[in-house]
Amino acid sequence: MIEVRIKDSALREAAGEGMDAFVDCFVGAIKETIGGELTAETMVELNSDQVTLLAWDVLHEEVMDGGFVQLIHNGYGPFIFKNPLAKALKLWGLRELSKLIYSAHTLYIKYGEQIERDCTDDEFMALFEQFPEFDDLDDTFVEEEENWTADIAHYIDEHIERFATIET
Repeated sequence: MIEVRIKDSALREAAGEGMDAFVDCFVGAIKETIGGELTAETMVELNSDQVTLLAWDVLHEEVMDGGFVQLIHNGYGPFIFKNPLAKALKLWGLRELSKLIYSAHTLYIKYGEQIERDCTDDEFMALFEQFPEFDDLDDTFVEEEENWTADIAHYIDEHIERFATIET
């Protein structure tokens, strides 16, 4: 296993900026430790909580930017839906987020191949109209994102040793 390290001063600064910065401090440290990108090779060097946090980061970035359709089109469907992310987040206490991911997974199974196809920008934009079933899921994610980020920050704080070694 790779050891992720975060300076205490950087962590304190991030915590002072708020929950987003606190979570991002860990995400950034994990990414830096694995060379910036999660691959099959680097994934085995991380523990399950670290991988779950990186999956949350992908989910968060993609859904906040363009919803589940964008997440799936950009090729993250297998990483989010074919790994135990929903189960892991449920174990972290994020039951409603877990349910949302399971609901999106059902739609991914139904529409994933169509959404993942290569297409022009115009065809990509049309995907949002073709798959309105994702709209409510996207809306729920945006509405609850702040609460879920706070819950994740709390989980990290309570299990900090699972995410990084804090250096003075």
